Amino acid sequence: MERQAFDRMAELDSTHWWYVARRRILASLIEREVRLPVRADILEIGCGTGHNLEMLSRFGALGAVELDDDARALASKRFGRPVRAGKLPDIADEIDTTFDLVTLLDVLEHISDDRAALAAIVRLMKPGGKLLLTVPANPWMWSAHDTVHHHHRRYRKREIAALAREAGLQVDLLSPFNSLLYPPIAAVRLLGQWRGKEDSDDRMPAAPINRLLSAVFGLESALVGRVPFPVGVSLVAILRRPVAVL
Repeated sequence: MERQAFDRMAELDSTHWWYVARRRILASLIEREVRLPVRADILEIGCGTGHNLEMLSRFGALGAVELDDDARALASKRFGRPVRAGKLPDIADEIDTTFDLVTLLDVLEHISDDRAALAAIVRLMKPGGKLLLTVPANPWMWSAHDTVHHHHRRYRKREIAALAREAGLQVDLLSPFNSLLYPPIAAVRLLGQWRGKEDSDDRMPAAPINRLLSAVFGLESALVGRVPFPVGVSLVAILRRPVAVL
């Protein structure tokens, strides 16, 4: 990810509609669908500037990993303790603990070898443990936003399902989300492609629009996993490491 993208993330991740509503949706999914044990062990891989750490900490004992030095320093300050340096797939060889929940939130698309990354994550999961995964959807939506953020790809549902099977993970949930705002976002992406737009589209909108977008996107906290959305800007998956059968 380019330096300006991390800087903008640090500036906006507490108030921008996308971050605020996405945290609400993810928290709801963890409560409803992941159903963690008491005193769960949780690891966020690729925590960025740390904007999910407070939310994830509500569900158990949390550890975090981040590759970028500046983002890791800010995340550590927010977290109140050091965030570990590391990257996938190497980090699986450096951590000798397994977890009830691993989160990989808009990270997999940044990794050149996504198969090796998922295989490494399986080694960090307890038997029966879950992986909460989000990725950008729809290859046709590729835009300057993806280029600036150093994405390698956008995903289709069937590709995530195939990656999960190859890694030996069972799919508990796989759904589009950011679906209610899909029509206007798709229109903006198509217009940007037509005009040859070269910058990202993650700037803060005017306050009333920001509140409106946050409210609309946030409605999905009660819908994702319950309503079969046909399309969305992103995909969310809950993947489970099977318990070995003796």
